[in-house]
Amino acid sequence: MKEALKLLCVLAHPDDESLGTGGTLAHYAEEGIETYLLTATRGERGRFGDQKESPGLEVVGKVREAELRAAAKELGVREVSLLDYRDRELDQANPTEIIAKIAGHLRRVRPHVVISFGPEGAYGHPDHIAISQFTTAAIVCAADPTSSAPGNAHRVSKFYYVAWPEDKWAAYQAALKDLKTTVDGIERRAVPWPDWALTTVIDTSAAWSTVWRAVSCHKTQMSIYRNLEHLPEEHHKGLWGNQAFYRVFSLVNGGRGSETDLFEGLR
Repeated sequence: MKEALKLLCVLAHPDDESLGTGGTLAHYAEEGIETYLLTATRGERGRFGDQKESPGLEVVGKVREAELRAAAKELGVREVSLLDYRDRELDQANPTEIIAKIAGHLRRVRPHVVISFGPEGAYGHPDHIAISQFTTAAIVCAADPTSSAPGNAHRVSKFYYVAWPEDKWAAYQAALKDLKTTVDGIERRAVPWPDWALTTVIDTSAAWSTVWRAVSCHKTQMSIYRNLEHLPEEHHKGLWGNQAFYRVFSLVNGGRGSETDLFEGLR
């Protein structure tokens, strides 16, 4: 019996899976590929609807985890796991500990393809940058039979960073908000990837309505996403109709050729 193909997304917060990789997860789940999600935090320091004061980290975290699981169900994700780190503290995690945890998940799930944020963290978010670095290190550790991570060694075949080109960032920011964060007193903004750097663009146009349903599950965040409710269908298709990636490495293909399938070379 042929081994089922598997995709694992390793991300930082609830809603990253919908806004960042929703079309891709839905697309491949519909194809019958096993999709998995590993989320580092529960987004405890995120918005909580229109409330001016947070009801507390535990309450927010519990609600946002429920929203994450509801969104993942809409996207057809087979399994959701959490790493149990605090929102906005991921870059302070013990590296040995978190890398071993991620490597353990890689060894248990045994995905062929892994997706995470790029080194710029989309718009400089420290948690996004941290999960990118930790995931990259964990892929190396998971393949090393001498690593102390739990489970038997597993070698990932392909690894991708989510890559937003300029037109996609413009569409996101027009529909959502000005994406920026301030770190150590310095403002960071979304930095688009140049088109020539994109290695892979997936057609996810058939999944746009699924992605919108998943985004809508994150009700505590809808004060940010409210503008999306009134967008016409063609604008939703523009937002969710394709997703771009940078191929960090591939054991089965590579070089100059562009892809339209994350599993090219594996089928």
